[in-house]
Amino acid sequence: MLHSQSSRAGTILLLLAAVIGVAVALYAWLTPLTGVTDTIGALGVAIASAVLAVLTLMLRAASGRGARIFLIIVTLVVLIGIGFAAALLHQYIITAAMVVGLIGLIMLSSKPVHQNTRVRA
Repeated sequence: MLHSQSSRAGTILLLLAAVIGVAVALYAWLTPLTGVTDTIGALGVAIASAVLAVLTLMLRAASGRGARIFLIIVTLVVLIGIGFAAALLHQYIITAAMVVGLIGLIMLSSKPVHQNTRVRA
């Protein structure tokens, strides 16, 4: 299946945002004196960032219009949620990564949907 350059770049940006989110949240969760050591918020952001990576791969593979719209909306909600939670945890690197992820989602959602056309005889 051929994908456009913007779709590939959007996938890379979203995956990069997810990896940064997991890495920084786990660092903040494990490292003493970060202010969020051993808190459920930091662990939640790390798990949600891992879910974001899975949603990105699902969105990349989705072919139906309804499934793509659903996954785009869910991914958008997850991006906003992670960014807000990271801002509350004072982990602004994660919030900035989610803004980059939002740009990637916009690029990925501009991919045209391949529709199966049926011919009536």
